[in-house]
Amino acid sequence: MRTDYETITTERIDEHVLLLWLDRPQRANAMNTQMGLDLRELFMDLYVDPEDLRCIVVTGRGEKVFCAGGDLKDRDGMTDRQWQHQHAIFEQMVRHMRDCPVPIIGAINGAAFGGGCEFALSCDFLYAAATARFALTETTLGIMPGACGTINLPHAVGERRAREIIYTGAPFSAEQALAWGLVNKVCEPTALLDETLATAARIARNAPISIRQAKKSMAVSTQVDRATGYMFELEAYNRMVSTEDRLEGVRAFNEKRPPRFSGR
Repeated sequence: MRTDYETITTERIDEHVLLLWLDRPQRANAMNTQMGLDLRELFMDLYVDPEDLRCIVVTGRGEKVFCAGGDLKDRDGMTDRQWQHQHAIFEQMVRHMRDCPVPIIGAINGAAFGGGCEFALSCDFLYAAATARFALTETTLGIMPGACGTINLPHAVGERRAREIIYTGAPFSAEQALAWGLVNKVCEPTALLDETLATAARIARNAPISIRQAKKSMAVSTQVDRATGYMFELEAYNRMVSTEDRLEGVRAFNEKRPPRFSGR
């Protein structure tokens, strides 16, 4: 996995946890074409080889903004063809992010607007600073969410609330996001990263094959009927019966010690 990206920064917190920074603070961490390319490559590489990673935490550089969405200064003056070319890169990035086998936790440190909110919605779950704000502003700009926003938001907050959020484009607070089911926890800004990383460390202590199979099963089961979802769940479950981690988990339980999972 590369470490020399132009618009994002990756930092190994320990052997199994990666901290990913959206790193364009001078432009409110807005997504230009290069950030789309950088994120697409990162998530594609992790799909091919997650190495020994067991959890990813993503946050924005700076104190006020997680991600302002697409860089509208970068887009100003684009031809239709250039706009669609850039958006195709973002589409591929979102697909690779959704397919990433490693759990992704968003640490939303500030404003997550437009595509930044959609990026957050593509994480497995979110912690947010009390000062964070959210909005899907696309309809105020003559476009609409185009990075799974109309898919992920209704799953998070319900269809009627999602319609209100998307149709109005109005911002809402971290506390509202918590009440509506968009975020899992609201933290004091100075504690956000530590609390998110603590949860990532807890996930990383669990069996990595189990986590990946459970993530894959939930991704499928939320998109299909229950009978089909259960069939896929059983296929995912049976993949773990023959693993060393399954034996280690049972052995550790009976020996009353923490398990030492190897991912095999």
